[in-house]
Amino acid sequence: MPLLDGIRVLDFGRFIAGPYCAALLGDHGADVIRIERVEGGEDRYVPHVAESGEGGLYLQMNRNKRCLTLDLASDEGRAIVRQLVPTADVVVANLPPATLRHLGLDYATLSALNPRLVLTVATAYGASGPYSQQPGFDSVGQALSGAMHMSGLPDAPVRASVNYVDLHTAQACAMGTLAALWARERTGRGQLVEGSLLRSGLIHGNTVLIEQAVKAPNRVPQGNRGYLGAPGDVFRTQTGWLVVQAVGQAMFDRWCEMLDRADLKADPRYASDELRGLHSADISALMSAWCAERTRDEAVAALARARIPAAPVLSPQQALDDPHIQAAGLLPMRPYGDTRYPLAPHPVDLSDTPAGFHRPAPQLGEHTDEILQELGYDAAAIAALRERGVV
Repeated sequence: MPLLDGIRVLDFGRFIAGPYCAALLGDHGADVIRIERVEGGEDRYVPHVAESGEGGLYLQMNRNKRCLTLDLASDEGRAIVRQLVPTADVVVANLPPATLRHLGLDYATLSALNPRLVLTVATAYGASGPYSQQPGFDSVGQALSGAMHMSGLPDAPVRASVNYVDLHTAQACAMGTLAALWARERTGRGQLVEGSLLRSGLIHGNTVLIEQAVKAPNRVPQGNRGYLGAPGDVFRTQTGWLVVQAVGQAMFDRWCEMLDRADLKADPRYASDELRGLHSADISALMSAWCAERTRDEAVAALARARIPAAPVLSPQQALDDPHIQAAGLLPMRPYGDTRYPLAPHPVDLSDTPAGFHRPAPQLGEHTDEILQELGYDAAAIAALRERGVV
């Protein structure tokens, strides 16, 4: 039996942090109902990949869900929500606090309807502080945490093209939701679970912030080179790029031997990880020259023999074709209508109660009738709601 069999989740989220949190719960068997605007949410079509217009982001973040379309601005739409809430165990919403209150999705309102309910919210900046009412995407967490400043080169910061802050927030919120459900088994009551993009971003940047607060080195970005240890950089070979990251004296010694430069072991400039980080440009220059004489496969193989972490820098197509990714089943193909797409699985495996793929992301309003019938609406009542644009 799936871990969350019998748990119902109402997903009011959009884009990533909320929807992916709910999807992770759906992977473990929860009945997740995506509640979406009648005309479709703005996150449904980014970027278009399916013939019906649905986007890759939507397909990833909304697997293992049913879809109920609902006009939350209407009295009848809100009445349906009030009927759904007592049937639910979790509500997920990545909306600002004021919007939650306006829609009647704040914890005080929901817990009055269902004291056992867990409300999981993800905001950009958190529930308090001067920025709390502002909207935001993944990039605000990267920017305000110092992480974006530390990326790129001194003349321009660089935003990571993948939404790691959003995804971290979703995973943290899913973990918090599971903890709240576990606590409910002891107390009988639900609670509020809150995450934010800024909070997640600060976790990623915390090590650098600790160093700055204690020692104030005022570090500046230096491209792909690392600050603690070397070689740690991206290098060009005759047939492509690779990344190398060596940390610790033993790894550095093996790197010296691989380059046939045992003399570097005794060089006082390279006597510790911190010193190697300070002189990383010199070490990267030596590694660049070594890589320039080899193909990428030859360089990666030599580094593997030396037990130094390294990997080729793959394009998206190369990642799809990579033999390890394929053999490990890390991008299984999933159906969506006539479209088949590679969907990364749940991030962790459980030996006894594994997460799984149960259904593709839903078509717009695909399960509206089904869900309303579960609430006691008959065909005529559903048809009347649809005629009035409530669903």
